[in-house]
Amino acid sequence: DHEGVKYEVKGDAIFQNGKDVTQTLTLEKQKQIKSALEQRMMAVKAANEARKNQEQAEKKLKKAEKGQKKAEKELKAKQKAQDNFQRASKKLQQNQSKYEKLKRKGKLSPVAEQQWLDRLEKYRKNVEQAKKKLN
Repeated sequence: DHEGVKYEVKGDAIFQNGKDVTQTLTLEKQKQIKSALEQRMMAVKAANEARKNQEQAEKKLKKAEKGQKKAEKELKAKQKAQDNFQRASKKLQQNQSKYEKLKRKGKLSPVAEQQWLDRLEKYRKNVEQAKKKLN
């Protein structure tokens, strides 16, 4: 479309309504038509390039967001493991202290002492498991 008239350019030939009108146009007019076509093609190419760049930027953004979510998830899991380890350690320490206090006062029967030792062993295993998950 040049100055309200539709032209079609094929190689060096210029067509209007399917008829070759190259010879009827001045060289200046031919250059203008070809220049207009070239500018349109460059605009289309630039638009395609911009779209491609935008798609790449969106992909990079999605990848970064995915990485951030993964890092947040890992941090949350690490914090949970830390909390579990601290809780298990505290429980072991409290029960160890209670056991030693009862033993020192002589308030444990042989059966009760075995139950306490079994309970403490269970707490030690919990601490070890929490420690493994922490690391």
